[in-house]
Amino acid sequence: MELWNAITSLSPSSARFYDEMFNGSAVRPHYEKVQAILSRLSFEEKAARQSTMNRRLLEEGITFTLAQSEQPDALERTIPFDFVPRIIPSDEWDVIERGVSQRVRALNAFLRDVYHDQNIFKDGLVPRRMVLGNRYFRTEMMRMSVPGDAYVTASGIDLIRDDQGNYFVLEDNLRSPSGFSYLYKSRSIMTHDFPELYFSYSVRGIDHTLHAFRAALRSLAPSRKSDPVIALLTPGSFNSAYFEHAFLAQQMGLELVEGRDLVCRDHKIYIRGLKGLRQVDVLYRRIDDDFLDPLAFRPDSLLGVPGLMNAYRFGNIAIANAPGTGVADDKAIYSFVPEMIRYYLNETPILANVPTYLMSRPEEREYVLERLDQMVVKETSLSGGYGMLIGPSSTEWERERFAEKIRENPDNYIAQPTVKLSTAPVCIDGRLSSRHIDLRVFAILNGSSVHVLPGGLTRVAMKEGSLVVNSSQGGGCKDTWVLTR
Repeated sequence: MELWNAITSLSPSSARFYDEMFNGSAVRPHYEKVQAILSRLSFEEKAARQSTMNRRLLEEGITFTLAQSEQPDALERTIPFDFVPRIIPSDEWDVIERGVSQRVRALNAFLRDVYHDQNIFKDGLVPRRMVLGNRYFRTEMMRMSVPGDAYVTASGIDLIRDDQGNYFVLEDNLRSPSGFSYLYKSRSIMTHDFPELYFSYSVRGIDHTLHAFRAALRSLAPSRKSDPVIALLTPGSFNSAYFEHAFLAQQMGLELVEGRDLVCRDHKIYIRGLKGLRQVDVLYRRIDDDFLDPLAFRPDSLLGVPGLMNAYRFGNIAIANAPGTGVADDKAIYSFVPEMIRYYLNETPILANVPTYLMSRPEEREYVLERLDQMVVKETSLSGGYGMLIGPSSTEWERERFAEKIRENPDNYIAQPTVKLSTAPVCIDGRLSSRHIDLRVFAILNGSSVHVLPGGLTRVAMKEGSLVVNSSQGGGCKDTWVLTR
């Protein structure tokens, strides 16, 4: 009860939301050990423990770039980490795991269809113009043979919970989803700096996912080479996610390369080295399509490899995720995913979408414009919390500005009712307070099977009352524990 009082005294509105740890004033059964351990610590002890953990992040260089509009004089920061874990019971996780796997399989099937037979257009389920006119659609991928038909080797599916505790998919991240390193570092910090809490639970391990990830990349190698050379293509150390690139390369035994380290010869890609050239079989790219190959996309790109797409077309290298996957994580296309599941898999969707209004539809557009103060409006091609209007916390001027944008370019926007995101306790200066959270679940596609990482990355809106959890907007993270049966 002491712990609950500490939370509600600072966040009296928390009862309006589903709280992961508390049901009213009662602690949920799977959080009882957390409550028992934290209640034995003083404010000073909790603050010291939190400070130690965040100092470790700083020492290890785990940083991200903060949006300039927020803190122009402090762009590079460590991601705030909170030691109160998010805990998911096994039966609850089973539903999430099956739902994410189902969704990834349908999205991958959609991408194959879009770049080959386009049956979903012919059958009238998705408007052709919405896909072919999308900024992420790549005509270069038409009829391209993709190794294993795996367009989305790695994906990140963002989930939220409403005030009734129901899970919804908020968005799909299929191009180059980030957050793997935060997830693994969160687990490392908890086991190292709070072992008495972590080892009081039986938690499913996450190490196997890196093996599954590497195995999926290996499976893409041309001619099924027994010992393929796999490289991770990074924009370089200036990139906000460079720590993650280096972490994944080191953990999975990949070559960490920049575009300048690679060269195309006879439609094959090689790494330049002291001992000469070494052919690359699989390229896990962490740069956008536009910059992959200046001969195919943006001619001014200095980040990619001239001739990469020709090597890909000749079948001499695999690229993960495949170019052109962004057309399937567009926020307007998102609204059609439940129909994709029925269409391609002949299954009932396990995880529901958040209700979504397409501004390209006149009746839906007018409905939203009359209720902008109740809506979240998103620009379809942007991510990371950018290009958004959160109606309930917006000003009249901001709503008028967005209304003009919507009327000028309705195809560029979607709207959703404001969902009362679930909350969880976070430790701030030794005291616990409720903050809104979401969950990014990572999935690895290998052939027809999907491996879903147990837990995922819980992102936290560290600012009180904020619904924006993205690290680029000042959000933090928690370790996420899936309990064994």
